[in-house]
Amino acid sequence: MSRNGILLTSGGLDSTTMAFWLLNQGIDFVPLFINYGQHCAKTEFETLKMVLPSSHINRIEYVDVSSIYSKSSSRFIKPANLWKEDIVADDLYIPYRNVLLLTIGATFAQTLGLTNVYSAFINSNHAKEIDCSNDFFNKMEEMLTDYGSVKINMPFRYFSKYEVAKIGLELEVAIGTTFSCQASPIIPCGACPNCVDRLNAIRKIEQE
Repeated sequence: MSRNGILLTSGGLDSTTMAFWLLNQGIDFVPLFINYGQHCAKTEFETLKMVLPSSHINRIEYVDVSSIYSKSSSRFIKPANLWKEDIVADDLYIPYRNVLLLTIGATFAQTLGLTNVYSAFINSNHAKEIDCSNDFFNKMEEMLTDYGSVKINMPFRYFSKYEVAKIGLELEVAIGTTFSCQASPIIPCGACPNCVDRLNAIRKIEQE
């Protein structure tokens, strides 16, 4: 098994499931965690070290670009008081977040002499960012391949959260330990788009 790619990891359900899925497919990877200033970065990173396959915990690479969104008013960067403030999906918007993550991943991969970046972005009904569409991902992948020879791989791109969760259970991923909250930096709020998708997927599986 060769170290032939970078996996963008966050300690969330999707990227954790992809880590186990890649190994199951015989694909090795370097786990890359990017701190872009998200208020939950510490919780995400600590969670990542608990849920990642044990063989890769000591191979995690950590990149800090947290200052890039230091002026952002997004509630994904500056946490809200959930007891007093009503938060809607638009309050969590971060401009060009996926452009940033994929570009850093591709740059890091090429620096290590690797040619693949694996990302667990999925087909989400809650995605509002302009860089979340499949059209965008197709163009981004084409650009990075043509101008740098790094291929962006998104095996779960057309999957729902439910489908990813099903894969995770089959691969014995610690789904209940993963963390994906956008609104709370420590304890999942249960109401943000990420929490809603995650809870609905788990609930659907339990009802089967």
